[in-house]
Amino acid sequence: MRRFTMAALGLFCAWTALNPSAAQALPSFARQTSQPCSACHTNFPELTPFGRQFKLNGYVLSSGVSDLPHFAAMLQPGFTRTDKGQPGGAAPHFADNNNFSLNQASLFYGGIVVPDNVGAFAQVTYDGVGRELAWDNTDIRFADSGSLAGHDVTFGVTANNNPSVTDLWNSTPAWGFPYSGSGLAPGPAAGTLIQGGLAQQVAGLGGYAMVDDHLYVELNGYRTLSNGAQKALGVDPSGETQIDGIAPYWRIALQQSWGNHYLELGHFGLTAATYPGRDQSAGSDRITDFGFDTQYQYLGDRDNASVLASFVVEDANWDASRRLGIADNANDTLYSFNLAGSYLFDQTYGFTVGYFATFGDKDAALYGTRTGSPNSDGFTLQLDWLPFNKNGGPEIWPMSNLKLSLQYTDYLQFDGAAHNYDGSGRDASDNNTLHLQAWLAF
Repeated sequence: MRRFTMAALGLFCAWTALNPSAAQALPSFARQTSQPCSACHTNFPELTPFGRQFKLNGYVLSSGVSDLPHFAAMLQPGFTRTDKGQPGGAAPHFADNNNFSLNQASLFYGGIVVPDNVGAFAQVTYDGVGRELAWDNTDIRFADSGSLAGHDVTFGVTANNNPSVTDLWNSTPAWGFPYSGSGLAPGPAAGTLIQGGLAQQVAGLGGYAMVDDHLYVELNGYRTLSNGAQKALGVDPSGETQIDGIAPYWRIALQQSWGNHYLELGHFGLTAATYPGRDQSAGSDRITDFGFDTQYQYLGDRDNASVLASFVVEDANWDASRRLGIADNANDTLYSFNLAGSYLFDQTYGFTVGYFATFGDKDAALYGTRTGSPNSDGFTLQLDWLPFNKNGGPEIWPMSNLKLSLQYTDYLQFDGAAHNYDGSGRDASDNNTLHLQAWLAF
């Protein structure tokens, strides 16, 4: 298996026509491998098969050429306009509409920690909307390979801070489309726990294995960090969902390539006993998420295309929340569906259309919506220009990359309402958002 991995790296070094990675489009990875971002990504951060292998093998594959430290940075300035202004301002220190902002500024460590076996993707982010600095997605891994009962196995151990941040695919929550957006845009009230509800609040440890480059399995356990630890890392723990004990996260996926085509089918899930708002006085709730996903890719010499889909079912028992008066129902079921199709022409010009939907039982106390419903759905359309993706960045910094995006989100329904005929609130379309963004990695 080790020989196979090094052979793959050799073939990769001879092949230079794809783009950036959901396992992180970082120039430090490009310097480490002496390849452009397009080798690991299509329209970044979506990963290619080699990008997935790079992440699977612990971020340590290297050409041995660069002696530069494994640091990188990212800037995401943008402009946000909603169809109707948001009363009181889009956020503190911002107007009700037509706002320029620095959405994110991030510093990364990405690459080898210990040669051959230990690597990391670690991110610290300044949120220009909330004006806060905190740790962000982090995945530190030990990886190796061998054989078991005649099967090639790549295996590893991961320490991370967000369920699904370890995933190799762009169809699960941490790396799914839309890959970036505005911190000033209105968003639906409801969402499943696994879709970012625990991100950066937890510490996780687990193991994974890929068998015969076909079957992937992973199991992690997550525990909520203490108040003091979160505050030291820049996270405000007030009001968050706290895990009682350990919450297991599991993942299983099958992948297959043929010619220029690639297909993945998978399942992921999380179950947790939780304290609402970190309040332990009324006992705990029980939240279980079951997710199903698929990813198809076509990777041509000039153009790439992909289809991403996920469906999450959340079953929640609100024993504690009902006692505390923050849920009306003893049980609720919430569903989340996401579908996106994208096309990248000449590794430079991208178009993506996505459909999203969240729907489930009415619970006015839980969701706080005017209708009591969690239902929201709509479309996201995005145009991208990646001027440096195919041939590398400017001479002054050839391993940098840039994506300029025009993104429009159109709501068909927002928090259970399409139209507010009585004039008591906003129409769903009032929340439609135009977002212009530059994504610079260097």
